[in-house]
Amino acid sequence: QVQLVESGGGLVQPGGSLRLSCAVSGSIFSIFTMGWYRQAPGKMRDLVAAITSGGSTNYADSVKGRFTISRDNAKNTVYLQMNSLKPEDTAVYYCNALVTTPGSTNAIYVWGKGTLVTVSS
Repeated sequence: QVQLVESGGGLVQPGGSLRLSCAVSGSIFSIFTMGWYRQAPGKMRDLVAAITSGGSTNYADSVKGRFTISRDNAKNTVYLQMNSLKPEDTAVYYCNALVTTPGSTNAIYVWGKGTLVTVSS
């Protein structure tokens, strides 16, 4: 069974910074794309940033220049450095990974349970 566990959320003032982490554990063969999504109250879950196993990245327009996604393949961990935070960044942030497991040729998407980020003064 594959698990994703996020950490690093919390309350921060506008203009502040937070760093989210997401560790993948369990029976894993390969990890492909990893990403961060967020869901604000009453809104759909949207992509924030994603990174491939080779390090290519893409970002939502709303976070370009402020957020940076990175990964440590040796630790099966993805990070999201969030700077210049705004109140509209308030949301539950979810980690996502595309993985394969031993004995299976099918890649599956796995989600974490989310971590709350609140940007408020």
